[in-house]
Amino acid sequence: MADAQLYVRFAGPLVTLQDAGRPGHMRFGVPASGPMDRLSFAAAHAALGNPAGQTCVEVSLGGVELECREGDVTLAITGGEFVVNHNGRKSTGWTVVTLHTGDRISVRSGASGSWAYLACSGIIASDTWLDQSATHASSGFGGGALHAGQTLAVRDARVSPDREGAVAPYTQDVKDPFRVVIGPQEECFAPGVADVFTLETFKVSDAYDRMGMRLVGPGLTLNGSLSIPSEPIVRGSVQVSGDGVPTVLLADHQTTGGYPKIATVISCDIDRLVQTRAGQPIQFEAVPADRAIAIVRAEALARDLYLHDIGVPRGTLEQRLFRENLIHGVFDP
Repeated sequence: MADAQLYVRFAGPLVTLQDAGRPGHMRFGVPASGPMDRLSFAAAHAALGNPAGQTCVEVSLGGVELECREGDVTLAITGGEFVVNHNGRKSTGWTVVTLHTGDRISVRSGASGSWAYLACSGIIASDTWLDQSATHASSGFGGGALHAGQTLAVRDARVSPDREGAVAPYTQDVKDPFRVVIGPQEECFAPGVADVFTLETFKVSDAYDRMGMRLVGPGLTLNGSLSIPSEPIVRGSVQVSGDGVPTVLLADHQTTGGYPKIATVISCDIDRLVQTRAGQPIQFEAVPADRAIAIVRAEALARDLYLHDIGVPRGTLEQRLFRENLIHGVFDP
């Protein structure tokens, strides 16, 4: 193994280095950050056989273009349905390719999705903050945002031809409502507002970044409780400001807040939610807390099995043929 050098030819806004996040510091006012779509992030590393949680490039709708200036390295691209252009060969993401010296690859917005993940077979060298490379976008703490002219060093870069090819995305119905647990401050809203939140359709607004997603839709009227004492908040909290506009808090959310919260999106639905785009309609479905726990536990098991499956190397041609049932259908007349 040797090092590889990836030169950044172009990087749009909010293209950042992210690892699994910075847990354990929220009580000190430090957001966890980490990937917006945690499942796609994990899938990119699993497809390469990387240890979970390593640093990768999180790509926004602004896109990124890289050139391999030195060495060779295998990459995985997952996330939204972005357009991947590798030396003129285009695909729609969820793929593993190898860059050789002089090769170029770009990841640009495509038919759907808001975030993509580009992981390397190797270790992306980056700055850290509190021992993590996860970038807090507004402050720049962590690995930081990518910019044109920058060079990414990939230590212990590997070429893995047995992993190249399409990666199967996780199966989920993108049209399903996003499940929420109502509360914890539903008493701060006018009667019937919780029903409005779960029965009416909202749209994602242009005010959408790594900190949160403001929604456009029916106003969620407060009963006079414009604010509450600040308290800890979590990813997925749906807080409502005085104008009745809900905001879903995401990866870079603040650690405390004083706006009433109408609901909390269950954790396993947040990955799908963040892949929506401005103008896209979304709906919410209320589930009891005990059912939400059961859903999350079942989903965690299903995701672990999925990540295990895509982490199995395809092998050489001989190995692939050996795994196939090549005599299926043969019978003795």
